[in-house]
Amino acid sequence: MNQFLSHTDLGNLQEALQEAQRIKQDRFAFQHLGRNKTLLMVFFNNSLRTRLSTQKAAMNLGMNVIVLDVNQGAWKLETERGVIMDGDKSEHLLEAIPVIGCYCDIIAVRSFAGLTNRDYDYAETIVRQFIQYSGRPVMAMETATVHPLQAFADLITIKEALPGKTPRVVLTWAPHPKALPQAVPNSFAEWMLAAGLDVVVTHPEGYELDPKFVAGAHVEYDQRKALQGADIVYAKNWSCPGVTRPEDYGKILHDYHDMMHWTIDAEHMAWTDNAYFMHCLPVRRGMIVTDDVIEGPRSLVIPEAANREISATVVLKRMLESL
Repeated sequence: MNQFLSHTDLGNLQEALQEAQRIKQDRFAFQHLGRNKTLLMVFFNNSLRTRLSTQKAAMNLGMNVIVLDVNQGAWKLETERGVIMDGDKSEHLLEAIPVIGCYCDIIAVRSFAGLTNRDYDYAETIVRQFIQYSGRPVMAMETATVHPLQAFADLITIKEALPGKTPRVVLTWAPHPKALPQAVPNSFAEWMLAAGLDVVVTHPEGYELDPKFVAGAHVEYDQRKALQGADIVYAKNWSCPGVTRPEDYGKILHDYHDMMHWTIDAEHMAWTDNAYFMHCLPVRRGMIVTDDVIEGPRSLVIPEAANREISATVVLKRMLESL
């Protein structure tokens, strides 16, 4: 496996889920694969779970790990082509990428959407340059439009919580004071649909996700109606994806003070079929979800985060096997 951006790169999801369970039983069974191999993790944005879980996964497999934080201790990188570099950026990504490739066997990249240019973000300009110019397998640790490691961990978590069931999964928008990317909801919807789950997406009008990620899901603008019968409630904010109005891409369409009725609380969870609550973290309590829900017995946020180590281990194992 030379790249990881989507479930299609992973292949058969049922086989991947079975592999995840085998790895969970013995996380260190494949350390021989990573001996004398190096993972170089490149961060254009902040991280807690992604950095820790991916580094732990590499260590599980016996790999050396180098972490490059582009915003601290490195030259500022220019990512645009054809520019005159007379500003504060001293090095171009087109030189940095092949240099990075010289020092490792696998590259993992985390780079968020800029939320100003939809075409640039949805072309996955930064991670695609790593794939094209590094000469190394490239794993996405979240990009402008997708977060496949999170979605894989989410799927593992759901299958563990509801074994043998085809659950009704509701992805619900929730308010937030800042404009956030669509990467997590995009991948969550895409992966759950690929796994054959019953997927409902609910959000205010104007926040419609790109059809290439949600085709096959039921879109319901009435949140209460959407949550009825839910087995899983996955809450997440995202800014306007600009599907119908590209000029609104990356914008918050409503004052969040007016949208607090979308916050997941005990009343919302009572509309469900005794559903589990999920969120990728970090989460703003009191906005996305109330304390009693996220701390309650039906909250899966910690097992979900723990499974990030497992999803990353599966992906890195397959990449090492392909070297």
